[in-house]
Amino acid sequence: MRISARSTGLTATAVAASLVLAGCAGGGGAKAGAAALDIATLTAAQSLDPKDAIGGALPYFQAVYDTLVLRAPDGSYKPMLATKWEYDKTGTRLSLTLREGVKFSDGTVFDANAVKANLEHFQKGGGGAAKTLAALKQVTVTDATHVTLVFAAPDPAMLFHLSDAAGLMASPAKLADGSLKTTPVGTGPYTLDKAKTTIGNKYVFQRKDGYWGEKLPYEALTISVFDNETAVVNGLKTGQIDSAVLQDANQQVALASDTKLKKTDLTFDFQGLLLFDRGGVRTPALAKPEVRQALNLALDRKTMLDKLRQGRGETTGQVYGKETKAYDKALDTYYAHDPAKAKQLLAKAGYPGGFTLTLPRVSAIVNDALAASISADLKAVGVTVAWDQLDGSTAIQKVYRERAYSAMVMNMGQSPIDWVATQELVAPGTFNMFGTSDPTVRKLMPKVQTGTEQDAAEAARALNKHLVEQGWFVPFYRMTYQIVSSADVKVTPQSGMAVPSIYNYVPASS
Repeated sequence: MRISARSTGLTATAVAASLVLAGCAGGGGAKAGAAALDIATLTAAQSLDPKDAIGGALPYFQAVYDTLVLRAPDGSYKPMLATKWEYDKTGTRLSLTLREGVKFSDGTVFDANAVKANLEHFQKGGGGAAKTLAALKQVTVTDATHVTLVFAAPDPAMLFHLSDAAGLMASPAKLADGSLKTTPVGTGPYTLDKAKTTIGNKYVFQRKDGYWGEKLPYEALTISVFDNETAVVNGLKTGQIDSAVLQDANQQVALASDTKLKKTDLTFDFQGLLLFDRGGVRTPALAKPEVRQALNLALDRKTMLDKLRQGRGETTGQVYGKETKAYDKALDTYYAHDPAKAKQLLAKAGYPGGFTLTLPRVSAIVNDALAASISADLKAVGVTVAWDQLDGSTAIQKVYRERAYSAMVMNMGQSPIDWVATQELVAPGTFNMFGTSDPTVRKLMPKVQTGTEQDAAEAARALNKHLVEQGWFVPFYRMTYQIVSSADVKVTPQSGMAVPSIYNYVPASS
């Protein structure tokens, strides 16, 4: 089961959504042609309020809510509810021109006041992606079709955010009463069919009459929630499901000989051990860079990839993705498997006998084979892994609220934008929950955020190199996922997301 931040950050809300175990649901969209599309997912939407939108759950929201900016499959930005945008010279004021004549499905008019209300609702709503609007200081309404976003500091990722969760627009008449959680009201291409929807199991959307934009090709969209990929594969084989993203390498291999299904590989998430506690609050040893470096040297990444994912992926020592300016191919192999050197570094750091590292384990994230592999490699250099078996709700409480662990194995999305990745993984927040930093990080982060294009790129590369050298993270590999679809559905991968946007599905004959 996927636990990932895209796109977007992995928070308690996202963990809850990803860990829900829901029953199988079949749609039969393939047999209905362009009349219906049934997409399978392992991620249930716990809420359809835009403030709670994040990561792999975004397609649910795209069905009923438009964003201010549309992100095309190649990552470029196109007009949607905002038809034009322009920054001032300081990069701290973003002026938007809004589309006229658009109404929410409850009849409320979309205008600048609706934008202001939504942005403030998202920023203050406590959702997993709320921090993407952390720099937003003020929203100024000029008139019905013009609004200006004022930031405390430049945010080079803001157009990305406005094409993602932060840009989703709901009826301002419904923002305060909590009803959006189960009854979404947007300007989007579909409306939720509550009579056919079972929350946590199957979500059915009907194409909206009178939609302001170009109609999507499918009259009905169903998102079916499964609790395992074996069931998803069965649904694909029998035609109950039209498309799905498979993460499990074994399931991908199981479909390799099926010539009736179309398959597209994409490499998006990395899997690794995220170290939260670089200050040694819970595990004093982790305050030493030599210890963090030793953990990286202890892991046999190639063997892990070959045995656990049948070679489907790429080993790496860095957390920045290949589309970023920060990416450096040399850092993928910075940490060769070297147990002897790992032992030397542990001894140098004052831990010649090793130490115990307690990690949370949710079976849906860390299966037996992965747990055994990590334990064996670290044990070989003297580090004992103590696994705490947790269920989903307990994990949320202990990991994020109590901050009871120094690290956790996760799958993390790799944004194509340097500042998005830096905000998500390096800045204090969900994945730097103890707020640790150092002089180099404090020097380089502002340059990534506010520098010229060239200066920001150089700072991002320097920051990435520093983080790898200091062992801030212990990534294992980037994982190859597979978009699978029936022969009559064409799917285009989406930049910045592990799952395609709903706009990226069309009949194969189109």
